[in-house]
Amino acid sequence: MRKFIYVVLCMLVIAGMIAGCKKVENQSAQNTAPQAHQQIPAVPLQSPMGQGSTQMPSQSPMPPHGDNAAMTPKDRTIDIPDAVKGTWHRVILSVVDKGSNKTTEYKVKLKSDFKVPNSDIKIAVGDFLPDFKMSDKGITSGSNDPDNAAVNVEIFQGGKSVFKGWLFSKFPSMHPFQDPKYAITLKEGIKG
Repeated sequence: MRKFIYVVLCMLVIAGMIAGCKKVENQSAQNTAPQAHQQIPAVPLQSPMGQGSTQMPSQSPMPPHGDNAAMTPKDRTIDIPDAVKGTWHRVILSVVDKGSNKTTEYKVKLKSDFKVPNSDIKIAVGDFLPDFKMSDKGITSGSNDPDNAAVNVEIFQGGKSVFKGWLFSKFPSMHPFQDPKYAITLKEGIKG
């Protein structure tokens, strides 16, 4: 009888250890998956406009007109590394008129407002990060190389804010500005 109890106890201990290991593996996978989702964009797909776009595995539907609460929570700060400060002065924004399918590029100074000609759209251009990285603590640039270029913008239409978030050059459809008439994307940053 003692041997039987000993064998049962050993089996319970082993089963508990296996369950504990599986729980740790599952927690590790859960802890790394969101971070990988936030920092490593999906593989670009070809969009109808000929520019690269992405399809991200989505945990929740993408908010209309950006309202990027998921991308830039209020408690996350933007930290621009010293190596990046003062290096990038402008961005090139591509504006597509969907009606005529005409794309126009504009060089816009950082920390300035830009009115799209012949429209009621104004773009407030904020910070530019050449290598966008996001963590639980904040948003920064991983380097001064344009590996994942992003610009923080707020877009107004008819004086009303309709989009606030980040535009990504390599991934223009990640949290895009959505409008029936215009598409606005980041082409690249300009140094000096």
